[in-house]
Amino acid sequence: MYGLWRPRVLGAWRVPAVGPVILAVNHSSNLDGPMVMGTAPRPAHFLIKKEAFTGPLGPFLRGIGQLPVDRSSTDRTAVTGALDVLARGGVLGIFPEGTRGEGDFASLRAGLAYFALRSGAPVVPVAVLGSTGRRSRLLPGVSPLRSRVDVVYGEPFRAGDGSGRRTRTALDEATTGIQRHLAAHLADAKRQTGR
Repeated sequence: MYGLWRPRVLGAWRVPAVGPVILAVNHSSNLDGPMVMGTAPRPAHFLIKKEAFTGPLGPFLRGIGQLPVDRSSTDRTAVTGALDVLARGGVLGIFPEGTRGEGDFASLRAGLAYFALRSGAPVVPVAVLGSTGRRSRLLPGVSPLRSRVDVVYGEPFRAGDGSGRRTRTALDEATTGIQRHLAAHLADAKRQTGR
């Protein structure tokens, strides 16, 4: 990432040095996941749509520990793999909106809340800014090479009310709370970076 673009990483020290953690990343460009994977202070295992695991990219993604997920249904293999990452004290990366969009955390799926409540892992919000806008002529779908991309880490927080409940109501409440945290972090990251 540092050779192809000019990432500016802010707040990486906020990612706990040991133990399970979930990185909740906004998603508006094809570059967001690779940028966080390449600049994170710890190896991150992302849930990535299974369609990306085709051709030579598939063995590469599996080789670096990424997890394919079927977004059309509840993918139990992906859920188990993600929980295993956290049980081993690893870093799980999630795009809580479920797909590429505006990257504003406006509509979250319940998956992030489920993993956070089930594992007890803290959530670290991550804002990737500057990955949209101008597009590269060489690599359609990503920012031009050597352009600046900001990766801003926020303060870790715990999802839920601390009761350990994992009911549908608890998931909905946790998702609402998570969304507030992520939206506040995104607004703060924009102020910090001037984007």
